[in-house]
Amino acid sequence: MKIICSKNDLSKSINIALKAVANRTTMPILECILIDASADQIRFVTNDMELGIETIVEGEIAQRGIIALDAKIFSEIIRKLPDSQVSIEADDSLNVTITCERAKFSIPGRPGEDFTYLPVIEKSGSLTISQFTLKEMIRQTIFSIAVNENNKMMTGELFEIRDGVLKVVSLDGHRISIRNVQLKKQYEDRKVIVPGKTLSEISKILSGEADSTVSIFFGPNHILFEFDRTMVVSRLIEGEYFKIDQMLSSDHETMVTINRKEFLDCIDRASLFIRENDKRPIIIQITDEAMELKIDSAMGSMDEQIDIEKDGKDILIGFNPKFLMDALKVIDDEIIHIYLVNPKAPCFIRDEERTYTYLILPVNFNQVG
Repeated sequence: MKIICSKNDLSKSINIALKAVANRTTMPILECILIDASADQIRFVTNDMELGIETIVEGEIAQRGIIALDAKIFSEIIRKLPDSQVSIEADDSLNVTITCERAKFSIPGRPGEDFTYLPVIEKSGSLTISQFTLKEMIRQTIFSIAVNENNKMMTGELFEIRDGVLKVVSLDGHRISIRNVQLKKQYEDRKVIVPGKTLSEISKILSGEADSTVSIFFGPNHILFEFDRTMVVSRLIEGEYFKIDQMLSSDHETMVTINRKEFLDCIDRASLFIRENDKRPIIIQITDEAMELKIDSAMGSMDEQIDIEKDGKDILIGFNPKFLMDALKVIDDEIIHIYLVNPKAPCFIRDEERTYTYLILPVNFNQVG
């Protein structure tokens, strides 16, 4: 096998493929990038058995062939090469020579036939949306998946197609994030749970261009994302997702209309007095005149007021400031609406069209003075 590519094209494709290389595995072949030049295109393939990536590389095939290379050393070699043409050549003994200008490296390869190829997903009935939309939906929900695996379901996001709307949901036991997007045509109703790791990695690869699309195909146990000459295949999380509709009450006793950035900046200032593992809440008092935010810790205290419009009852309630900030950071609206019931019930931040909904559970606090 012999291929010739520019350093920039190699680097771009390697950076995409690296996202599905196994870090800790008993199968050394999964620590490799497969270079497949056995047909008319150069393909880089990686697979950690949960997530798999195949991307097409720009370049010339001087001699067809297939070989697997240790992903870490291969990527480091290419990264340190000058910006020039790179030749990658494998001999019959699986020794690989990488040449660029006057630099020459020799590394051992592995038989390409030993590599575990990506699962084949039947490409029928795809969902097509813009890369911008998918990237935004992930950005606006991914922060509220659970980081530990105590409940596998919480480490993924629900992708549900129903009545021409794509709904993406994440939750971690303390909050729920929901994004709804009206699709341009009707699709078959579906409901799958996609691992958060998959979505996080896809978000890094997507260009985010509004006029570039991504096609999504659904298999019995896998989901396939296809875009920009790249395929990302992921195993789905099995099981029935939480019945979140039962948690999304429209009832409220208080509605607050507030400037999102002012609210975010105020919470950010209050967070100066909270250590990383401190569960101390920010206390919010809502009256007709204003919203007052208070924090009191061993490091200091803060008291600040923000102008609001209020409809309904006064309320005193506490929240984990990080949970509020995470939601406020991803909302694009300048003015937002917050709906509250009582100090022990969740609050909702949502727009009138319900394109986004953020549910945040309050924190109990002992009122002093």
